Formats: sequence, C-alpha cells, structure tokens
Amino acid sequence: MTANQEKFERRADPFRRELLAHCYRMAGSADEAEDLVQETMLRAWRSYDRFDDQLASFRTWLYRIATNVCLTALEGARRRPLPSGLGAPGVDTEQPLTPAFDVPWLQPIPDSLLSPPTSGDPSTMVSVHGSMRLAFVAAMQYLPARQRAALILRDVLEFSALETADILGATPAAVNSALQRARARLEELSASEEQIAEPPSPADRELIDRYIAAFERADVPAITRLLAQDVVMEMPPVPLWFVGTEHYAQFIDRVYRLNGPHWRMLPTTANGQPAVGAYVRGPDGVFGAHTIQVFSVRNSAIQSNAVFWAPALFDLFELPPTL
Repeated sequence: MTANQEKFERRADPFRRELLAHCYRMAGSADEAEDLVQETMLRAWRSYDRFDDQLASFRTWLYRIATNVCLTALEGARRRPLPSGLGAPGVDTEQPLTPAFDVPWLQPIPDSLLSPPTSGDPSTMVSVHGSMRLAFVAAMQYLPARQRAALILRDVLEFSALETADILGATPAAVNSALQRARARLEELSASEEQIAEPPSPADRELIDRYIAAFERADVPAITRLLAQDVVMEMPPVPLWFVGTEHYAQFIDRVYRLNGPHWRMLPTTANGQPAVGAYVRGPDGVFGAHTIQVFSVRNSAIQSNAVFWAPALFDLFELPPTL
C-alpha cells in the first residue's frame, strides 16, 4: 500500500458507515448499499489525486461520488416495496403463502452496520433517525431517484441548497423544486420523517421482550394483548399483509399449526427499531433460522411487524444459523 493510499483510507474510513446509510436510503437494500459504498470508495481512490481541498470538503466530495454511484445504479430499477405497498390487505389468513421472488423487496439493515463499534446506546446510533426506519425508507421508494437524493441530502443530511446542487450537478432552483415535490409526495403517503415514530425506548424494548416470551410459550392471547388494534403484519417475500389484531392472531395460530409451537427468538435491532431473529425447532430438535422480524412500537403497543422470511439475512445480522 502506497503512502497516498494510506492517507486516502485514513480520511475515507470514518465516513464509510454514514455513506452506507446514505446508499441504503437510496437503494432500500443492505446488500446493494454495501456494493455501492465499495464502488464509491474505488472511484474516490482513483480520482483522489485530483481532489482539491480548496474547492470542496472531503465529506461533500465523497457524497457527490456516492450519490452519483447510486443514481447510476438506480437507472431503470424497480422500486423496492413492502407487501403493504402493493395492494389492499388480505382477509384470508389461510390462503397459500407463495413467495414472489421476482419482486425486488425492501430489505432491513442491522443497526450494527451503521453505528460505531464502541456505541452501546441505540439513541446515539446513526440508524435511529427517522430517515432509517422501514416505513420512511419504503416511502422513499415512491420518489424518483433524483428527488430521493435531493430530499436525503437536504432534509436528512442537512447539506445546503448550494452544496446539494453541486453534488447533483444541478442548480439550486432545480434542487429546491425537486425537494418540494419530494416533500409533498411523502406528506401524501403520511411518511415524512417527523411522522415516523421516535427511536425505541427501554419501555419499547421491554414490550418486545414480553412479545418474545409470549411467542416462545405459543401464547396467542398474550401476544394479542401486546398489539395495537390496527396492527400491521407483512411478510416479504410473500406478497400478503394483514391489518388488525384478529387477523394477526389468526395468522400466528396458523404459524404454530404449520411449524409447531417450539420457537426461540434472539433480540436485535434493525433500522433503528427493535427486531428479533426467530428460530423454529426442526424434526432433529435443532432450532433453525426462520425469519428476521422488525417491529414498530408506539403508545405502548406493537403497531407493525415486518417479517422477513429470508434466512440468508441471519448472516447479515451476525446471528447464528442454528441454536
């Protein structure tokens, strides 16, 4: 490694986590975001000898590269939805659970990828901001890529209009116009950052601990008592979602009938929200990875549970494949 490369890496490494958050907000995929950051760093290194500290800050320069990498990657790409973004809620909890693997589903991202390794307090993590929560990232997918970038750069990262125009290669007037359209669209979706729930509190975590205990007991009535009346459950890659405690309870009852009542859950965090890795006991007595579940809690009740039926996510979350 050359001295110049060492200098570049010393300067760039402190920005990797926030660039990952930026790319995730843009792309809606943790896997894709990591690839986009790698491409950003490669492009930045290749042009580092042409970087002029007098013309731009190093952070702004990196964001210009990262944003353009994202915009290129998103050209012609389909938006990444959750099931609730594809149609009306289901009413039959017994209908077939057929995955739609052709849909590029929104992915959760573990907080551990976004927070400093020394940070033990979720309230200090980059990922607890409303802009990282699943509902907000899902709503961002409705925006054209350049509007998405303008809103993130201005409202989330708080770059000035001039800095944002420089990053996007646009005029401040064009940036402000894109920003206004993006804000209006998010308001239509009731998904502006201010409308997203606050970061999880100790009481929220205790509520999820009670949910875990009830689930591991296969106690459906106890689970139901922890839910908001209009609770939402969705389970990508299955394009189904349900609303209300009755449907939620009926579906959980079906889960126990299909998979048995023997489950274990490991708490974790994703998108600044409480989450769990769920394991189901197989015929051999081993508990195998089943789903990553990401909760939204408000007013001392579970408002939503996004159940990601993708065992490959356990590696991303650094959770064991079996217990």
